[in-house]
Amino acid sequence: MMMPMADDELDLLLRSKQSLIYVCTLDREHLLAILRAVAPRSEILTWDMARGWSDNGLGAGAPVLGLQRLSKSIGTNIIYLMEDLHFCFQYPHQPENVMLMRELHYLHQLHCPLIVCAPTVILPIELREIFSVVELPLPNYQQIKEFITDHVADHCLKLSELGREYLVKACQGMSYQRIKQVLARSIVRSGYIDESAIPGILHEKMQIIRQTGLLEFIPQPESLKRVGGLEQLKQWVKLRRSAFSESAQRYGIPTPKGLLLVGIQGTGKSLSAKTIAHEWQLPLLKLDTGRLFAGLVGESENRTREMIRLAEAVAPCVLWIDEIDKAFGSMGQGWDGDSGTSRRVFASLITWMQEKTSPVFIVATANQVESLPAELLRKGRFDEIFFLNLPTERERQDIFRVHLQRLRPTRIREFDLSLLAKNSKNFSGAEIEQVIIDAMYRAFSRQEDFQNEDIILSIEETVPLAEIAGEQINALKRWAMQTGARTASPDFPHPNHS
Repeated sequence: MMMPMADDELDLLLRSKQSLIYVCTLDREHLLAILRAVAPRSEILTWDMARGWSDNGLGAGAPVLGLQRLSKSIGTNIIYLMEDLHFCFQYPHQPENVMLMRELHYLHQLHCPLIVCAPTVILPIELREIFSVVELPLPNYQQIKEFITDHVADHCLKLSELGREYLVKACQGMSYQRIKQVLARSIVRSGYIDESAIPGILHEKMQIIRQTGLLEFIPQPESLKRVGGLEQLKQWVKLRRSAFSESAQRYGIPTPKGLLLVGIQGTGKSLSAKTIAHEWQLPLLKLDTGRLFAGLVGESENRTREMIRLAEAVAPCVLWIDEIDKAFGSMGQGWDGDSGTSRRVFASLITWMQEKTSPVFIVATANQVESLPAELLRKGRFDEIFFLNLPTERERQDIFRVHLQRLRPTRIREFDLSLLAKNSKNFSGAEIEQVIIDAMYRAFSRQEDFQNEDIILSIEETVPLAEIAGEQINALKRWAMQTGARTASPDFPHPNHS
């Protein structure tokens, strides 16, 4: 279901005489611009902790004094906008502010609407039923394009049409205020904005995303050439290379939702997530699910909403959720020990995954899929579930070729890839990379370049994870066959013959 635009929602709430409105936004100026547009005849009076009310300075440092003004106000066509009140609502909150606001509402003493503006939704239980909450999203592609046109003179934009498109995409994920700042900085530095300004804007965006503490911006995803084997997964990705293009939308192709990659550690799940973003030329965001959880009541849910808001603002993008089983695996076993926080965060996440219309492609990885809740695995959350098995002999040969080609491109013919593959049975891709590194250390200690024999010796000294966790691997194989999960490799051995 499509959510209404924030300006339409605010307009509806103001026209329906809603007295208490909570707007979640980081961009105060954007909110003020919307209020001026939807209520052009109203006077907007603002209050914050440092300056008090904008017209007389009263109530500075004392929210209760700022709120008391509302009970005495008899004017019309006024909108009261109060910032910083979320500090008063955090637990343990200041009860006098909460009680006064509730009394103002129930005694119908709010003759003009009160809008609370804050970067996160924090409402005590006493106020949740009387506030209408509006989340002001970060500007989308079209809004940023119009904003740049309105605020940057044509002679300052020395960009081709394609360059302007890249500029707009670079600004996605920022507030209007931040976009204005980075564009002004570029103009002051060079006198204009051209293609050379885009890396700086991308760096700024990377810093913003890092500051949230929720998502990590991966600046240079890996190429598919870095992946050995997994041909069926590669083919699936290549087939959808243009799925986010305008031509695909005109054709009527639905935007891909995402993939769940299942397998033991070291089989290439994380690397595959990176290569999808590279293949599709989309920004890659990584979510550490542990960062969603916080100690304060309601804060975890707020962080989840903020993560979703940020991902949708950057869209189209790839959102990589690494080891999702570590965050929600216990729920699949019927228990969680955090008073239901995990379930609420999980419910918010899977609802968004099911209903999202923004082009955010999710790549989730899991090592222990049997522990995941069944709701996550049902159709509609992901386009496909792929099982990444231990590489076959042919795939191991490909993996050795990829790494040796990168490390010693001029000597690749000196290595017996077939022999290396035969000797590394049950090795994962990560373990193959590690035995090459071990061989390099071995040869470096002799002040020589490493040879085939060094790698063979490293293989012989390594005990692969498959020999330690054989039962776990066979359980994953049985799960893949029972559930009909697609295999990332064309040669999928039966569990009893591996």
